[in-house]
Amino acid sequence: MLFAAITLESIRRDLQDPLVLFGFAGQTIFFMRFFVQWLASERSGRSQIPIAFWYLSIVGGLMTLVYAYKKSDIVFTFAQAMGLLIYVRNLMLIYSRRQRAAGHREQRAVREPAPQSS
Repeated sequence: MLFAAITLESIRRDLQDPLVLFGFAGQTIFFMRFFVQWLASERSGRSQIPIAFWYLSIVGGLMTLVYAYKKSDIVFTFAQAMGLLIYVRNLMLIYSRRQRAAGHREQRAVREPAPQSS
C-alpha cells in the first residue's frame, strides 16, 4: 500500500510541473501522427502516410526533444534529434518530388497543343 501511495503522490506532483505537462503534450502530438496515418489508410483502403504525419512528427519530436534536453536525458535527446532529421528529410523529398512533377506537367503543357474544338 505504501508503494501505491508514493506512486500516486509522485504522479500528482509531476502533473503540476509545467515541463512534464509540456512533455505530455509533445507525446500526445507525436501519437496523433499514428492516428492520422491510420485514418488516411482506412479511407484509401491501403497503407498511406499523409504529409500531416510528417508535420506532426516534427512538432511532437521538437517538443519531446525540448523535454528530454531539459530533463538532461542524453539517450532521449539523441533519439529525438535523429528522428527530427529523418522527418525533415522526408518532407524535403516530398516537396522535391512535387516540384519535379509540376515542372513535368508544365513542360508537357507547352509541348502539347491544346485540343481544338470543332
